[in-house]
Amino acid sequence: MPIKNRFAELHAEITEWRRDIHANPELMFDTHRTAALVAEKLRAFGCDEVVEGIGRTGIVGVIRGRETASGKTIGLRADMDALPIKEATGLDYASQTEGKMHACGHDGHTSMLLGAAKYLSETRNFDGTCVVIFQPAEEGGGGGREMVEDGLMERFGIEEVFGMHNWPGLPVGSFAIREGGFFAATDQFDITIEGKGGHAAKPHEGIDPSVVAAHIVLALQSIASRNIDPVHPVVVSVTTMQTEGVSYNVIPQRVHIKGTIRTHDEHVRETAARRMREIAEHTAGAHGARADVEYFPGYPVMVNAPEQTAFAAEVAEKVTGQPTPDHDPIMGGEDFAYLANARPGAYILVGNGDTAPVHHPEYNFEDEAIPAGCSWWAEIVESRMPVA
Repeated sequence: MPIKNRFAELHAEITEWRRDIHANPELMFDTHRTAALVAEKLRAFGCDEVVEGIGRTGIVGVIRGRETASGKTIGLRADMDALPIKEATGLDYASQTEGKMHACGHDGHTSMLLGAAKYLSETRNFDGTCVVIFQPAEEGGGGGREMVEDGLMERFGIEEVFGMHNWPGLPVGSFAIREGGFFAATDQFDITIEGKGGHAAKPHEGIDPSVVAAHIVLALQSIASRNIDPVHPVVVSVTTMQTEGVSYNVIPQRVHIKGTIRTHDEHVRETAARRMREIAEHTAGAHGARADVEYFPGYPVMVNAPEQTAFAAEVAEKVTGQPTPDHDPIMGGEDFAYLANARPGAYILVGNGDTAPVHHPEYNFEDEAIPAGCSWWAEIVESRMPVA
């Protein structure tokens, strides 16, 4: 089964939806325009039920097959939110909102799932129920967690769930997937180093927190190199270091360090968090300073279930006519993890071609990937819940 003919017919229309969403990006849970557009289209498609406000601004559409004797219910999820980035693509449909941009392709994800919903509402060639899920706040807000905590799975009887993300670097319309841990846990830390300020010409009379901070930043790299088994991936990145000083001749009193720890294993996650705290506190103490550490657990590891992963790869092979390769673990986070923790699921990558990377001001979703993405979602439903 190659690309479904209906998506070739709908390609221009879905592209128009995508570019409209791209031009009007919204952040986090403030996806009111996008959510309203999604709900309007789902109703126009003839979905049996459209529910707004799940997980604050999430939208859910219910499509029942022409038979429902199987009693099965499958969830398909797309994310809707953009990023706080100033767009630099120069496209005629570029962001109309300064400082906001669809730099991760969620405009494409939403549009492809809308396309699949339109097709499934027209054909209903399946035995069971399809639940299409449009989620806000994937970019750091935990919208997936909010929807799950709002009763998403129980209210709609979802038994398994599937998701998709575009991926620059993969050929357009190709697919790749990985069983088990796929996207990383994304924790954050905030360290405040308290020294003793003074005159820059008399460092011996104070305790320079900048020197302490420099030692801590370097020592934190020993977590990956010396504390974690090399076969387990871990990333420790210090992303911000700020002093309270503004003058050339004043040693500041405090320095603030912020960063992130990315892991694929819960034991590694716990070890890295513990060592980060120990290194910060003891390094500061060795210099006569004090380190106050705050740790913020983020998204959990996004784990693909074995059965659902094998099925998702099989469907992708039907769409492309090519075997679906395994992908390396990804150290970025993905809050589809909350849905996959609540129900068995699988998350696949669809190729976006040779484009700028995601989260880059020149990134743009490749519209030529739309037919493949729509076909994969539709075939997930039709193959998983075939009509006898």
